Order: sequence, then C-alpha cells, then structure tokens
Amino acid sequence: MTFGEQPAYLRVAGDLRKKIVDGSLPPHTRLPSQARIREEYGVSDTVALEARKVLMAEGLVEGRSGSGTYVRERPVPRRVARSGFRPDGGATPFRQEQADGDARGTWESSSRQAEASVAVAERLAIRPGDRVMCTKYVYRDNGEPMMLSTSWEPLAVTGRTPVMLPEEGPLGGMGVVERMAAIDVIVDNVTEEVGARPGLAEELLALGGVPGHVVVVVHRTFYASGRPVETADVVIPADRYRVAYHLPVK
Repeated sequence: MTFGEQPAYLRVAGDLRKKIVDGSLPPHTRLPSQARIREEYGVSDTVALEARKVLMAEGLVEGRSGSGTYVRERPVPRRVARSGFRPDGGATPFRQEQADGDARGTWESSSRQAEASVAVAERLAIRPGDRVMCTKYVYRDNGEPMMLSTSWEPLAVTGRTPVMLPEEGPLGGMGVVERMAAIDVIVDNVTEEVGARPGLAEELLALGGVPGHVVVVVHRTFYASGRPVETADVVIPADRYRVAYHLPVK
C-alpha cells in the first residue's frame, strides 16, 4: 500500500476507522491484531501500534483485559438544549442546564465555601481569595450521567442570606434567577462561551467516558445590572450529546 505524504500510522488508522464507521467492523468485533495490521498494510510493528493507539484515543475501540481490543458501541448523540436566560418561574437546576421543556432528569450536588481562584475571580469581578460558594453537580437523564457542573457564587452577594446554599433553604433546588430575586438581586443577562477539550480523568470517570474522550465545556455567567452574580463550568460528553441553542429574536 502506498501511503503518500501522510504518516503511515494515520493512513492505517483512517482505513480502520472507515471500516468501523461503515459497519465492516461492527461493534464488539475484535480489532485486527498488531501482527495482522502489519501484514495487511505492509507496515512496521511501530506503525501498527500507533494506528491502534489513534483509534483507542478516539474512543472507537476499547481494550479488554486478557482478551484484546474491540470495536466500541457507538452511541447515538442526543441533544442538550440550551436557551440562555430563562425568566419563567420554577426553573430547577436541571431545567436551567437542559432547557428542554420535555426533559426530565435528576441531579446530585454538594456545596462548600472556598477561596476564588484567579480565573474564577476574573469571571466574577472579585479579588482572588475572596470567599465564594462552590457547588458541584452531577446531572442524570434516565439514570445516566449526562452533565457535570461546578458553579461559584460570591458570598459578598449571597452570604448570610436564605439562599447562600443553592440546594438548601426555602428556595433550595431552584434556579439562579429565582434564588437571586428572593434577595432583591435581579438577573437580567447571561453569557455562555462554548469550547472543547480532552476530558479530565475525574470528569470522564463521573460521566462514564473513556480516557482521551473530548468534552464540551460551557462557561456560563449570570449578571445583575452588569455585576456577575454566578459563574459555572458545564461539562458535557461530546460523543453522546450535541449542544443546541434556542435564542430569541428581538
């Protein structure tokens, strides 16, 4: 086989990827061995190994201890609907993160006081080291983990109020907009920045992903009269979900 200018291992990986995508190598099929790849493509052991590593990093195959490497079941991506600012009442944290009226889900959370890092302080327009309430969430859809979120709220805004703990008190479990309104802080704007990166080991463990998988990260910040009152990082597995935005036209 002639490989041209592209590195040989990428050409081998590309051919194997095509076979996986078109069904020639269906899910749960054992990937050709390193020796088989070497013979079929006329490449070295090093090239064959690197090609297998590429497919592993892409999440197309998985190693099974003592058995070999197999093609993974490819999930059908589902939608995470987002619509930005939601002023309607009763917006639970799940509805806030998955703004689909038909979506039903559950969440787990834990809150603790912390000092704002440099990055969080910049997003909240406070000083590094200022006290914030940090809350971590795991969102589930039909029992399957679908999103992670870490939020930070400046205690200069919520400290010593009934809404200091997002999941406790009279408005525990409600959205940011409703909780802030209860202390006369009127949220009137929200921004979201969307990016992608390899998932951290602890994120992929919580989401049931494979090391090396890519995650979509949404940096969200709520504002009240130009003042940031909450910022959060929302992490979504990119192989299982697509982020869809519904933005009103004014």
